[in-house]
Amino acid sequence: MASGIHPHAAAGNLQTGARVALLGLIINVALASAKIIAGVVGNAYVLIADGIESAFDIAGSIVIWSGLKLAARPPDATHPYGHGKAEPIAAVAVALGVLAAAITLAIQSIRELFLPHHTPAAFTLVVLVTAIAVKEFLYRYVVRFGRNVESTAVQTDAWHHRTDAMTSIAAFIGISISLIGGKAWQSADDWAALFACALIGANGYRLLQPALHEIMDTAPRGEIVDLVRNAAASVPGVMEIEKCLVRKMGLDFYVDLHVGVDGDISVREGHHIAHEVKRAIQSTDSRFVDVLVHIEPAQISR
Repeated sequence: MASGIHPHAAAGNLQTGARVALLGLIINVALASAKIIAGVVGNAYVLIADGIESAFDIAGSIVIWSGLKLAARPPDATHPYGHGKAEPIAAVAVALGVLAAAITLAIQSIRELFLPHHTPAAFTLVVLVTAIAVKEFLYRYVVRFGRNVESTAVQTDAWHHRTDAMTSIAAFIGISISLIGGKAWQSADDWAALFACALIGANGYRLLQPALHEIMDTAPRGEIVDLVRNAAASVPGVMEIEKCLVRKMGLDFYVDLHVGVDGDISVREGHHIAHEVKRAIQSTDSRFVDVLVHIEPAQISR
């Protein structure tokens, strides 16, 4: 049997992820303030709603940043597998916050439909175009990093930016209709706000699923398991692989492998094979920080 924990290989990526979340936080503060102020001055409720959604993003970025900082901590006596679960827990908290924001804003948008309206000011469109460009750029930057390191929390934060860009597009369309259509279309921005709420809610639900799967130790995608199996099978002396269990912890993977070998070899030889299997798996990807190899008599013969 061979086991062991390498130095926390993903700590650097988690720290970088935390800095990316902090960048998003700073940008969200600036954009939320600009949207809300422009919405109040320019009589555009949809822009106010968009600004409030950006304000929720601020809270989300704080949660993501805190979760990634905690997840980067190395294993200790009370958390021998590390603190990686803090990452999907942060993602769940943010996704629930998005859903709550969608419901709250939808209720207020419906109320606004029945209140007196004023035509939004044209300058609010400039604010929205700027917000859309910034948020789309930020989304592409953050989601690329999140996918490269397979971070649920970072990808959740990225989709926050994409959702914000989508709600800003909806706001831009609503305000444009109000300005072009005149008095008869003054409520268009409120309908746009309601549509934006639907987008926010849909993305909140979509973000919640992968985070819950990770907390429940759902098996990672098939190619990860195939990578482990192929690496183990390449080791001389390995005759079969009975079980291959892989679970994700933050940005790391933990492997529990049952390997069949010749039942007549010595304990020392079996121990050597187990170490070679572990080395082969960890050499394929540094994220395999812990590999536990169980040596058993093979049921087949070569």
